[in-house]
Amino acid sequence: MTSSRSGSPQEPTRRRGKGRRGEQLMVPRAEFESYYGRPVIKAPSWEARDIAGYFFLGGLAGAGSVFAAGAQLTGRTTTATAMKVSSLTAVSLSAVALVHDLGRPSRFANMLRVFKPTSPMSVGSWLLSVYGPAAGAAAMSAVTGRLPRAGAVATGAAALLGPAVAAYTGVLAADTAVPAWHGAHRELPYLFAASATAAAAGMALVVGPSRETGPARCAAALAGLAETAVTRAAEHRLGMVAETYREGRAGTLLRAARALTVGGALGGALLGGRSRGAAAVCGLALLGGSACTRFGVFAAGIASARDPKYTVVPQRERLGQKT
Repeated sequence: MTSSRSGSPQEPTRRRGKGRRGEQLMVPRAEFESYYGRPVIKAPSWEARDIAGYFFLGGLAGAGSVFAAGAQLTGRTTTATAMKVSSLTAVSLSAVALVHDLGRPSRFANMLRVFKPTSPMSVGSWLLSVYGPAAGAAAMSAVTGRLPRAGAVATGAAALLGPAVAAYTGVLAADTAVPAWHGAHRELPYLFAASATAAAAGMALVVGPSRETGPARCAAALAGLAETAVTRAAEHRLGMVAETYREGRAGTLLRAARALTVGGALGGALLGGRSRGAAAVCGLALLGGSACTRFGVFAAGIASARDPKYTVVPQRERLGQKT
């Protein structure tokens, strides 16, 4: 329910000002104001530490499995093993964060009782339940040296599922009524995928020998460009709702994300192949930038849900365009 600060939303009465050219408004234009200033939709009750952390860690795990498979195929065995262990660690921590937010482990198990293709939450739950064991088998085989054929199959399976693991959380967030997420439903999965690629490239720079980081440095540069382009496209589509991405906590986090991602990608391209220390610093910057992106998008969503104007004003604008 909405109200108008000045009463009737009809075209205000006009009169000519005495001794002046043009017209003056007898009644000021109506301004939007919600019922008692209350939000129109309920903001998600998710904890930022749990859910934004889950977004980040899941992306790191999924993209990391793709990097691990590529490193194994090209003979970069040290990087391949390290990335497999990294992906297993990341997906395990992401599952812990998700279960902590749910409150009880049984709630995650209950989501596996049915499979609903139209539900991102249902698809994501099944995706994690298949990807996690594959990532675990790949890591255990690489570390122990046992069952190399089974390890190769597990590595391939994790790599095939990795992109979906990295991007599906963007679909999950966009499937809500939160204006800053739903309004960017086309761009958000690509943004999460680009951010995950930057994170995995950063991890490869941290854990891999300098001689094996060439592909990771290229991937970091491409991911940085893609993340910038997708973010601009999302802000253009969002219109006034894009304010939530530029202001407050979200704005601070996303500006930090851009600086860290661009700095890490440039530093990695210029110095990553020469200095092991420089590669590690640039890798940490890329990881930090990816984390800031996820937490920044999360903060923007919460801010847009709490302010009713980001729900009602865009709706009125869309109705006005149709009429």
